[in-house]
Amino acid sequence: MTSRKDADRESKAANLLKAELKRKGVTYAGLVEKLGEIGVDEKEANVKNKLSRGKFTAAFMLQCLSAIATTVVHLD
Repeated sequence: MTSRKDADRESKAANLLKAELKRKGVTYAGLVEKLGEIGVDEKEANVKNKLSRGKFTAAFMLQCLSAIATTVVHLD
């Protein structure tokens, strides 16, 4: 069972990633394409689900940030 603090962190991670996508003007479809360019095979529906639930690994988040060429992330 996920604790409230864990759920808050998951939500924060998802919101941070969504904000970066928006800042870069990258859609989910665009993210899937960019992930493919770095050798990460994802389906658009899977990406949507991961981000809507906030359930994804740190590795997935780093792959996404790398794919969209984000080098600095502000956590506040």
